[in-house]
Amino acid sequence: MENSKKLLKSNASIKRAGKQALASQPVSSELHPVLSKLHSFFTQHLFADENSLASSPASKLLLALSGGLDSSALLHLLVALKPLLRLELHALHVHHGLSPNADAWSALCVEQCRALNVPIKVVHVNVDRSSKLGIEAAARQLRYQALFDERLSIQADYVVTAHHQDDQAETLMLQLMRGAGVKGLSSMAEVDQTRGLIRPLLGVSRLALYDYAMQAGIQWCDDESNDNTQYERNFVRHDVMPILQARYPSVKSVLARTASHLAEADALLDTLAEIDAQTLLMNNSVCLQGLSQLSVSRAKNLLRWWFAQHYLFMPTSDHLTEMLKQLLNAKPDAELGINIQHYTLRRYQQRAYLSVDQVNEPFDMVWNGESELVVPNGGRLFFKQVEGAGLALKFGMARLRITNRSGGERFKPDALRPTRTLKHLLQAANIPPWQRDHLPLVYWQDTLAYIPGVGVAHELKATKDELGLEITWQAESLAL
Repeated sequence: MENSKKLLKSNASIKRAGKQALASQPVSSELHPVLSKLHSFFTQHLFADENSLASSPASKLLLALSGGLDSSALLHLLVALKPLLRLELHALHVHHGLSPNADAWSALCVEQCRALNVPIKVVHVNVDRSSKLGIEAAARQLRYQALFDERLSIQADYVVTAHHQDDQAETLMLQLMRGAGVKGLSSMAEVDQTRGLIRPLLGVSRLALYDYAMQAGIQWCDDESNDNTQYERNFVRHDVMPILQARYPSVKSVLARTASHLAEADALLDTLAEIDAQTLLMNNSVCLQGLSQLSVSRAKNLLRWWFAQHYLFMPTSDHLTEMLKQLLNAKPDAELGINIQHYTLRRYQQRAYLSVDQVNEPFDMVWNGESELVVPNGGRLFFKQVEGAGLALKFGMARLRITNRSGGERFKPDALRPTRTLKHLLQAANIPPWQRDHLPLVYWQDTLAYIPGVGVAHELKATKDELGLEITWQAESLAL
């Protein structure tokens, strides 16, 4: 706290507000249009109509709070909206440790939230300064991971960030310089349902936020690295945008509008990919025969969409072209393994898979009637009572043992066929080799009763009119 006080006294870029101003509610929408815009945004995206506000349960939001102008203003705006829109607000500050002032920023965030009665959590992360991603990207990746982890922990409906119109324009410019496609050029979406992320300020300029913060007496800090034009975004912000704005005064709003148009085009491409995925994507794998019948651009579009479902950064155009070429042209018996962040793109039996390399640790656990069971090696087993399928409940399936392969197992899922080795059955079921050792085997007493992808032991199957226990296996790479 002593460092925080020194910084607040010495740094002229930190805007001051007395305790009374800091603890007060932000100005009303009658005095400033920003609050009115935010009210309209949340009414549109969180509620069916204004008449449902009173009866709707409170939406739980997790704000990414850095202590800067943008997020500090958004914090006060959201506090003002809480009684109007039934919002439950939490905040998270990620302490990157990259600046000597990081402790002071963290202390300021805690002080702000305490004054406004908003629960806040501070998470410390270690940024790899030698990361191939670059410091900015490495810090951003850790920040979002911390936000999404906390969202799951507190069961928030959305993570909220303070990206605004100027950020959107800068992002489009950066993506243009990188040769990005439609998805990259669409920049940031207002609502990202896949990740549970919303950006309610994309229609608000930074100047409008500054004006609001000054009227409301909000206190914030400025990151000294924001002036360093060695960073790409700062170069665009300080050196490129002023030149463009001098010639085209409305360039920021125009670029943001262009990004919005591209977002609509990207949504159409996603819709097309979903149509293709209905016939080509099954069990987290893509049919290569069907993929080869699509045009090259359409096949790439499906792969991009598939990668996005796993939250992967998009590969470059050349890299994606090479991936598609290897998937479609490799020899049938060729072992294909292409690294894409923490996943590996593989090929097996004319299908493409995204897999996570895992250490196969032995496990032995017991099921005692739960509807869902997390398996140590990654993945989940789901249990549901049905009629005419699964393990016959007449045998008393109240307790099952679950373990992984030990070798030498034999199994007979079909009464009309002979007993086979587990290795033979897994091969016949076209289960990829890298998945086989991770499959959980389900035992009833000492009998192997169920194998994912293979079936139920024939002597334990529920008949047409019997109640049965249906077991479904979901591998970790599918549980996203």
